[in-house]
Amino acid sequence: MSIKAEEISALIKKQIENYQSDMEVNDVGTVIQVGDGIARAYGLDNVMSGELVEFSNGVMGMAQNLEESNVGIIILGPYTDIREGDQVRRTGRIMEVPVGEELIGRVVNPLGQPIDGLGPINTTKTRPIESPAPGVMDRKSVHEPLQTGIKAIDALVPIGRGQRELIIGDRQTGKTTVAIDTILNQADQNMICVYVAIGQKNQQFVERLKRFVDMALLTTQSLLVHLHHNLHHYYSLQHIQE
Repeated sequence: MSIKAEEISALIKKQIENYQSDMEVNDVGTVIQVGDGIARAYGLDNVMSGELVEFSNGVMGMAQNLEESNVGIIILGPYTDIREGDQVRRTGRIMEVPVGEELIGRVVNPLGQPIDGLGPINTTKTRPIESPAPGVMDRKSVHEPLQTGIKAIDALVPIGRGQRELIIGDRQTGKTTVAIDTILNQADQNMICVYVAIGQKNQQFVERLKRFVDMALLTTQSLLVHLHHNLHHYYSLQHIQE
């Protein structure tokens, strides 16, 4: 059996025509330092400020400090398993979170992922966490009062809906208590309340979550954001409601 050169040539041409290159290029860096929820990596020369990055163990982070020799990354998850020398790669996506009425009554982490054991959040809308604020002329004027439920504050300090109010005080002086009591006082007031727990212990957060559940406020007009990576291992909202 003889093989003709024309047949070999035709076969090679066919293989070349059907060849498809699925080449994928990713910017990958290396962790050089990690601690207290912050990692530094080099090799991510083209990373954008606020871009989501992914570590080799699947934990996400947000690029923040873009320095000449390295990048500072905020770790949005457990950082105890991230070690020096681990790889971190770009995602090409600026950090954004889901938005919409579907989030009302839910407890989410910084990425907007539910951690309350009640299933996924069915929303298709997202919004970058860093976006330009509307100008002063575009904002609606403060025209409606907000009652905190604390007579001394309501009598001395006028507060309106949409107004920024800063609570200053030393540790353990009741700043969080004032804020939570104000949220609880908004029941049946047609007002959306967002409570963000930063640096709080799981036990503290669960106790405050129980107060929202007892007041039936969480399921109607509140959104809770807990900046902790393993809270979903600690409680289930269905268990608290029971």
